[in-house]
Amino acid sequence: MHASVARSSPVPTPRDPVSELLLGMRLYGVKYRRLQFAPPFGIGFGQDEGRAQFHFVACGTAFLRGRTGTLHELRAGDAVLLPRGGAHDLASDADGPGLELGGFDEAALCETVGSIKSCPAGTCRSNDTVIFSGCMELDLGAMHPLIGLMPEVMLVGTLLDRNPEILPMLEVMEREARTERAGFAGILARLADVVSAFIVRGWVECGCGDAGGWVEALRDPRLGRVIAALHRDPGRDWTVAQLAAEMGSSRSVFAERFLTVTGMTPLQYVTELRMRLAAQWIGRENMPIETAAYRLGYGSQAAFSRAFKRVTGQPPGAARNRSLGASA
Repeated sequence: MHASVARSSPVPTPRDPVSELLLGMRLYGVKYRRLQFAPPFGIGFGQDEGRAQFHFVACGTAFLRGRTGTLHELRAGDAVLLPRGGAHDLASDADGPGLELGGFDEAALCETVGSIKSCPAGTCRSNDTVIFSGCMELDLGAMHPLIGLMPEVMLVGTLLDRNPEILPMLEVMEREARTERAGFAGILARLADVVSAFIVRGWVECGCGDAGGWVEALRDPRLGRVIAALHRDPGRDWTVAQLAAEMGSSRSVFAERFLTVTGMTPLQYVTELRMRLAAQWIGRENMPIETAAYRLGYGSQAAFSRAFKRVTGQPPGAARNRSLGASA
């Protein structure tokens, strides 16, 4: 008989605060479209300001022109994420104007995916450009300020050396968009979410580009303990003294350090965090407003509603209405 050997549980690898907080990253697809155009064409985007926009070129070529006028040539197999969305064009010619997307006729493929085709009869279909495009809600939770520090355009090609596992997903997207097999629309939508998440994570793992200074400050292990504590228990009646104790410093040193790194006071941060969570719970998870208020430490729904409106500019019910409108 073999002697039994006690196996110790593996010691989990510690994560830095940025990586820990990015565990809560979520992407919510709002609307996807399969676009097929015969050149010359130009498509204008921008009606979904503040939402992320994803584009994948399945075949053909398109030039992406952002709000700053910078051009990016996208070839078959290329994917790109615009984390803040905003006005931009996709065109067959670098100088071509874009007709707003809403100006094209659209057919429904499924609940969240539409199809737009502009292919004159008699032209060769092998010259068409096929693009799968997605409008998304990008939620980084506590790291939401990072969205404002991201580049206007994030190309998946810059990640392939470090993340070769993305390539098979792009190849599947290309086949699905070209062949339009049964169920292809839903498959493409899910893959678009995954590839977009890879793009965001890759940017963070590479040091967050020009945002490195802000991120390195946030990676201060003592301050990281404070932020982790806030996210573990956002409904606690936190005081500056309690938070300073988590960091192991005086109130004045903690408050100054926190303001320098996050751009807001500790209690402002707590309120912003609570309202982001509330918007998610109420809008996407259909949690009753009274329940959200209780979980976030508010003694009454009225007090919670006042705080929510002060931070977001709208009453809590607007979060649910916006979510319902997006899914319509």
